[in-house]
Amino acid sequence: MKLMTADDVHRALADSEMAVLHAVQSAYIAHDLGQSDLPFSAFVRPIDQPGTRFIALPAYLGGDQALAGVKWVSSFPHNVDTGRQRASSLVLLSGLDTGYPRAIVEGSRINAWRTAASAALASMTLRAGQPVTTIGVIGCGTIALEQVRFLRVAHPEARTALLFDHDPHRARQFGDVIGREFPQLTPIVVDRAEQVIQRGDTVAVTTTAPAPWLTLAASGRPTGQVLLHVSLRDLTVTSILSSHNVVDDVDHVNRENTSIALAAQQQPDLSFVQGTLGSILRTGTYRPDPAGVVFSPFGLGILDLAVAALVLDRSSRLGLGTEVPGFDPPEHIVAGTTNSRGARS
Repeated sequence: MKLMTADDVHRALADSEMAVLHAVQSAYIAHDLGQSDLPFSAFVRPIDQPGTRFIALPAYLGGDQALAGVKWVSSFPHNVDTGRQRASSLVLLSGLDTGYPRAIVEGSRINAWRTAASAALASMTLRAGQPVTTIGVIGCGTIALEQVRFLRVAHPEARTALLFDHDPHRARQFGDVIGREFPQLTPIVVDRAEQVIQRGDTVAVTTTAPAPWLTLAASGRPTGQVLLHVSLRDLTVTSILSSHNVVDDVDHVNRENTSIALAAQQQPDLSFVQGTLGSILRTGTYRPDPAGVVFSPFGLGILDLAVAALVLDRSSRLGLGTEVPGFDPPEHIVAGTTNSRGARS
């Protein structure tokens, strides 16, 4: 079994944004074709730590390089107050020849990049060729930085990044990072989230808000705006019900008190959801809505598998990772035999 550290993953993914976008797109299309098995994510919430959680995302992704595995990801928002990352992640991959574990991969970058690539792919698709000159960001954390990274790749014509965070100091620091890492973008920190909504061609909402707080105005937004509702719980029910909505998977996103799930309590037939990104990618049938569109991705485990598979492939060519023995079942146990008490081993 291969063990891959955060540094291994970082090196394997260097300069591979386009390859990650392609891997994510292929996974979405495979899912739409029924070539995946995707149980609901399991949430574990420590009783004495409100707002914290662990999530297990099991998945099977078919195709030429079929994989099964699970991502175990944490979200501890208070980590930010002590200078730590909010989220940490591991990805366990199993081969389909024996079912034995194939790799354990540090997954924080995989988690961030698959999230950002998913949103950037949605922006490319739902903008349908309309240029994006102004990117908006609401919530200036690690995921937001990766969103900017991938939106810059998806929309090289972008020249401005509007930034808002409830902590103005964090927004200014984020702007400094944007200025250093992406010199073609001019960062502008604004005072209100509504200012981002009013001016951004594509807007990424990446907060840790536990409940809706952001209302979309009925007018005054750029034509064909794509709002990437990555954090899932920011938009009010009114905003969802009055918007053109695209999701990654209807069943998955309609749970865990997402804005989509809250809207479904008022409109159980989910007629306010116009489609899934995978179907649009597969069929190419999307027509841009001049009033804009909201993309709400729950985050599917197949995307982690797709990016992890890319990491493993690149690691083999680059000589990254460490092969660790001892993770296969002991060889002296023979399948199909019985022990002295008649039980199968």
